[in-house]
Amino acid sequence: MKGEEVATSNGKPARGGFHPVDGLRDWWADAPQWQRYGVYIALIVFALILPAPWIGAFMSPDSDWTTVLIFPVGTYILLAVGLNIVVGHAGLLDLGFVAFFAIGAYTWASIGTSYGWSYWPTVVLGIFLASISGVILGAPTLRLRGDYLAIVTLGFGEIVRITANNTDAIGGARGITNVPHPEPIFGVEFFLDPAPYYYLMLFAIVLVITFSVRLNKSRVGRAWAAIREDEDAAELMGVPTFKFKLLAFAIGAMIGGFAGTIYASKAVFIEPNNFPFILSATILAAVVLGGSGNLPGVILGAFVIAWLPERFRFLSEYRILIFGFVLVLMMALRPEGLLPSRQRKAELREGTGGMGAMGAEVAGPDSEASAEVAK
Repeated sequence: MKGEEVATSNGKPARGGFHPVDGLRDWWADAPQWQRYGVYIALIVFALILPAPWIGAFMSPDSDWTTVLIFPVGTYILLAVGLNIVVGHAGLLDLGFVAFFAIGAYTWASIGTSYGWSYWPTVVLGIFLASISGVILGAPTLRLRGDYLAIVTLGFGEIVRITANNTDAIGGARGITNVPHPEPIFGVEFFLDPAPYYYLMLFAIVLVITFSVRLNKSRVGRAWAAIREDEDAAELMGVPTFKFKLLAFAIGAMIGGFAGTIYASKAVFIEPNNFPFILSATILAAVVLGGSGNLPGVILGAFVIAWLPERFRFLSEYRILIFGFVLVLMMALRPEGLLPSRQRKAELREGTGGMGAMGAEVAGPDSEASAEVAK
């Protein structure tokens, strides 16, 4: 709550009550490098042993846990990290993100089955085509803001799906069958065993997270924050807003295409109905639920959104009803998400920037959000 924090003699805010998340953030902010690297290594080791059967017996008793870790858990996390760049960092509401996922998947499926290309260079082509699609979508539409941009991106997602449905060259409504597996690499073979695909997905997630963190700490990340908080003020301060918004769309699309190529190589069969609008909405819900703009929160949100329906599969159709109720409850009680960043939390409290604000509100120099930016 506002007013909970009071200044202390060392300049750091003192908070009333017990706040474990804020305490953890304070520890992380002051932690030396060796402690940070220790946490990174511990997280990677945990991710490596995550497919263990004794963990799967609790996490997913009714499904194969390693397969669940690839889809939906790993795929949702990868897509959420990509969408977080567009929504969380640049503050652009994108409801058609599934289109880039589909473009990556169809790139590998059509080229792999029709021309017999190797998987690994085709991944690069899938990422490239997805990023070009992001630029093609963004160039004429990024002058729109908020809800208007959301409607256009929603339409783009549907256009890609309907085009795939009516194009016989890529299988039409029947889809593409017998999508080839990736070729062996470093002695690892990709066939029916899901474990190699899990480690491929894990490698992709670590790569994308590292890229996202480095990007957010750079000049580009600061420009995105300025656009998200107030686009008009950023433009007046000399930030080329259109260029940076287009860059956010292109990078988000790249990650979506990357996820699509991995998904298609594991799924063996794809069709247009694998890429519905509800998938875009689900990934957006994961980003908002976790804490838009905060990478650990987004990963947590994607994990929860993907895992809970699998964990409670024994409840049959009722699990979706309960899941929806829990999401509504969460948004009512904690609209900033499970694990929001302090800066984002302050912005939302003041109603400045972000999704749907359309840049109409301007944060004053003495605002709470400005204080968080200055830290």
